[in-house]
Formats: sequence, C-alpha cells, structure tokens
Amino acid sequence: MDMKKRINLELRNRSLAEIAELVLDNSRSADGEVEGLTDEFTELEFLSMVNVGLTSLSKLPSLPKLRKLELSDNNLSGSLETLSEKCPNLTYLNLSGNKIKELSNVEALQNLKSLQSLDLFNCEITSLEDYRESVFELLPQVTYLDGFDQEDNEAPDSEADDEDDDCEDGAGPTGDFDDEDDEDEDEDGSEGGEEEDEDEDDYAEEEEEEDQAGVQGQKRKRDVDDEGEDDDDDDDD
Repeated sequence: MDMKKRINLELRNRSLAEIAELVLDNSRSADGEVEGLTDEFTELEFLSMVNVGLTSLSKLPSLPKLRKLELSDNNLSGSLETLSEKCPNLTYLNLSGNKIKELSNVEALQNLKSLQSLDLFNCEITSLEDYRESVFELLPQVTYLDGFDQEDNEAPDSEADDEDDDCEDGAGPTGDFDDEDDEDEDEDGSEGGEEEDEDEDDYAEEEEEEDQAGVQGQKRKRDVDDEGEDDDDDDDD
C-alpha cells in the first residue's frame, strides 16, 4: 500500500488536526520521498515511518509539535538538516538501519536542542573509532545513544515513564485499591451486621419458645390442681 492510501486509512474520518499519532510502517514511497503528509497535521506528536523506502526527507512538512520520530530501516543518507528545520522539538529520533556513514551526517542535529535520545544502530557510522564518544561530544544535548547513556546505563522504558506520569496525574492504581478496600470493608460490615441480626432473631425465638413452654407448664399445673380438687369433691360426696 502506498503512503498516501495508508494515511487516508489511518485517519478514520478524523480531521488532520485531530491526529496526535501516525504509524505508516511498511507502506511504500514511490520516489523515496515523504508523501501525503502536510503541515495541517498541527497536533502530530508521534510519527513512525519504518521501512517505507525513504531516501530523502526534503518533502517532510513542518511538524512543530512532533516529539518522537521513527525512521528506521530506510535508505536515508546525507545531511539531516531538514529534521532540525521541520521538527525543532524532537526529543526522540530513531535512524537505525539507514545509510548514515559519517559524523557530518548527524552534525545538523545540533540544532535539535530538546533531543534526548538518538538511535543509529545498524548504521555504518557505528563502526567509526570512538563512535559513541564522538557523537556525545558533537551532540551534548543527547542523553541516550543507541539506548544507553555515556556510563552505559540503559534508557528507561517509555511505557513505564507513561505509567509514572499517569500516577503523578492522580490516575494511578492507588485510588482504585482504596476503593476496593472500602468495598471489602463495606461487604465485611454488611456480613457482620447480618450475622448479628440473625443471632438476635435466634435469641428472640428461644425466649419466645421458653415463654411458651412456661405458659404451657403453668397450664398443665393448673389442670392437675383442678383434677385434684374434683377428686376431693367426689370423696366428700
């Protein structure tokens, strides 16, 4: 499927300005250029164009809100100046599996002041002597290169970061657990109350039975007394 058709499919009857994430992986670019994307994608924050046959980014539109860009497994080479011009607020850039050979190819990324994570894995540039040290020196704003910082500490998982953000926003699991505990307490309280009610009912029934038994005993005693009096009267006769 070509890139334009894929974009139309991903829109799902939404306007371009509503799209915050767009995944075009494995679609096809007829001439190696970006197709179908326009500067009307004003809210786009995440764009993935993995393995689409790109050889140039010259037709990439202005995407001022774009934060994450996936461009792995394409045929990009030469300067990346277009990225700093069209996507000035990038924080994450994946260029792994492209034809980037020299430090001069990534020099233009110096203008991406917010860039924190850069991936050049499987690019020829990684075979250069002192590759990591040179890139960190060239791009001091970058914290993670190919998934690791200068001390070889692995980059945190982005999904875990998102979960942490949710917790900070008050949408974490703690509130749910509290609600569940309250529900459990309510259930326990209800059950306890029901048991107490049942015990009281049983006690009342026992008292009632004892009262009835006492009444019946007194009645039997009176009957016996009456029979005794009748016998005395017969004897007198």
